Amino acid sequence: MSFVLDDVGLTHANGFVALSGIRLSAAQGDSIALIGPSGGGKTSLLTVIGTAHLPSKGRMQVLGQALPTAPATPSARQLKALRSRIGTVHQSAPIALRQRVVTAVLAGRLGQWPLWKALASLAYPQDIAGAREALARVQLEDKLFARCDQLSGGQLQRVGIARVLYQQARLILADEPVSALDPALSLATVQLLVQEAAARQATLVASLHAVDLALSCFARIVGIRDGRIAFDLPAAQVSQAQLQALYAHADGSAAALPTLGSMASAAPEVAAGASAEVITCR
Repeated sequence: MSFVLDDVGLTHANGFVALSGIRLSAAQGDSIALIGPSGGGKTSLLTVIGTAHLPSKGRMQVLGQALPTAPATPSARQLKALRSRIGTVHQSAPIALRQRVVTAVLAGRLGQWPLWKALASLAYPQDIAGAREALARVQLEDKLFARCDQLSGGQLQRVGIARVLYQQARLILADEPVSALDPALSLATVQLLVQEAAARQATLVASLHAVDLALSCFARIVGIRDGRIAFDLPAAQVSQAQLQALYAHADGSAAALPTLGSMASAAPEVAAGASAEVITCR
C-alpha cells in the first residue's frame, strides 16, 4: 500500500479539530481527487499524508513506514528519507523568489542527493538538462534561467509542478495545483499529473475545487466536509445528490457546484476567450 490512515484525527494546538475519523488507503499507482467545500479538510488531509503534520490520534502508514501520533515524532533522518519520496505541489509554491528557475526545479532532488552535490548545485546547477526537460513538460522551458521573481503566480505554480516531476516521487500530493491557471492550462496540467503518476506507478492525491475536472480526470473521488470523509467512490458512481449534499450551505440550502468554467474569472492567468465548457481528460 502507498498509505493507510485508520481512524486518523488531527487537532491543532488551539483545539480546532481539522480531521476526525479518517479512514483512507491507497494502493501504489492510485489516482485520487479530493473534493469538498473550502475549509472542509482537504489541505489538512494532504499535510497529514505528506507528514507535514502528524496525526493527533489513530494509526498511519506512508510508503511502508508506520508513523506515530503527535507529540511523538520519528527521527529527523527517518523523516528526511520518507519525505524525499513524497512530492508536494503547493497552491502557492514555497519558492525563493530571488533564485533562478533552474535551481528551484533541481531542489526537487535535494533530499536524494549527497550533501556535497546539493551544495554544489546552489553555486552551479548540477542537472541543467533534467531541469529543462521538466520545465518543457509544463510549457516553461524558455524560463530556465529566469529569476523566480520575474514570473507570474501561474508560472510559479507550474515551476512547483516541474520540481515534483523532476523529483520522481513515489507519492505525489497536489493541493489545488491549478488554482492560478486558465481552464486550458488547468486541464493540461491535471492530465500531465495523472499521466506522470500512471507512467511511473506513483500514487497521486490531488485536491481540486473544480468538480467537473475531478470527475473527468480521476478514477476515484473522495468527498470531504467538516473534517470527515463524506464518500469514497469511483468517479462513475458519484451521484448528483451526493455532490449537492457535499457542497450544501450550512443551513442545508443548495449551493452551486464549483466548476472549471465558473472559477475561470478568479484565476490570475485567464487567457482571453478561454473556455471550459467541455472537459475531456481521457
